[in-house]
Amino acid sequence: MKFSCEKNILLKEVSIAQEIISSKNVISILSNIYLETSGNELIIKATDMKVNFETKVPIELKEPGSTTVFGEKFLGILNSVPDGELEVEKKENTVVIKPMNRKIKFQLKCIASETYPEFPIFNKENYFDVPVKEFKEMIQQTVFAVSDDETRYFMNGIFFKKEEEKIVMVATDGRRLAYIEKSIAFKENGSSGIIIPPKILSVLLKRAGDEGMLNISVTDKNIFIRFGYYKLSSVLIEGQFPNYQRVIPENQEYFCTVDRLEVLEALKRVSLLVEQKSYRIYLILLPGALIVSSNKEDQNEEGDIGNAREELSCEYEGKEISIALNYRYIEEPFKIITDPKIKLCFTEANKAITIKPIPEKDFFHIVMPMQLD
Repeated sequence: MKFSCEKNILLKEVSIAQEIISSKNVISILSNIYLETSGNELIIKATDMKVNFETKVPIELKEPGSTTVFGEKFLGILNSVPDGELEVEKKENTVVIKPMNRKIKFQLKCIASETYPEFPIFNKENYFDVPVKEFKEMIQQTVFAVSDDETRYFMNGIFFKKEEEKIVMVATDGRRLAYIEKSIAFKENGSSGIIIPPKILSVLLKRAGDEGMLNISVTDKNIFIRFGYYKLSSVLIEGQFPNYQRVIPENQEYFCTVDRLEVLEALKRVSLLVEQKSYRIYLILLPGALIVSSNKEDQNEEGDIGNAREELSCEYEGKEISIALNYRYIEEPFKIITDPKIKLCFTEANKAITIKPIPEKDFFHIVMPMQLD
């Protein structure tokens, strides 16, 4: 195998391939990136045995072939060499990497490509199309709410459901919930729902543009996603996703309207003095005012290092109420929503709070309050 290509084009794809790899053991084939020439293209593959990544880059082919190289070192070499054309050549059990315009040479040991794991085959007949821009928005509005508690593995991914006229995505960690739906007409019937690991969706966010369509296919065990030169696949998470519809409030008696950026800045300042184990912050609502505080009013517990308190104007005409929240759980939706005004809907201090943009759109976020004391 021998080819030359533009360094920055190769670097871009090898960077994301290395992110897929989970094993850092140099002697493991799963630490390696697969390289294969196909005409005037180089096929690049990476896997952690659950998520599979494949893409192509243009090359000038000099000799066909394939091999695998240790991803971490290969990426380090590409990062270190000057911009411009690179020549890559396989010689027995070594890959030689040389910039064309500099007297630099790297020799990197390789492992035969025949031992690399085979990827599941894409089913070309079972695809449905989704606008890439809308699908990326759905990921952005949900992925941060995925649980990292491995004992509740069925919440370690995003629930995805395809219905006849829309798709729904939901994520929850048991204390918060993110929901979004998009109106998309499908010719075929809907699905009962799957749980997608966030890793494959994170790759899509980084590499997919905002134009065109995604091709998605789902089997009993896997999801396949194609766009441009990229092919992604992942093993689905097994288990029963929680009945999220039971968590969504039907009616909430009160609401207030706040300025998104003002609240974000207040949270940033007040969180400096928030207790770092619970991350508890207090929202005190009065007619026309929202107070953000790191401590409950008149609270002075042993170990307190101080208190931060900021008052903001808001549109609110209900009763005075104090609500305790994990400040990260309210901060993250405020960061991902781009609208200047946000509505907080609630009924009581110990019941769910719904966060919505103004005007209301096709998504919302739910946060469960913490104990006031």
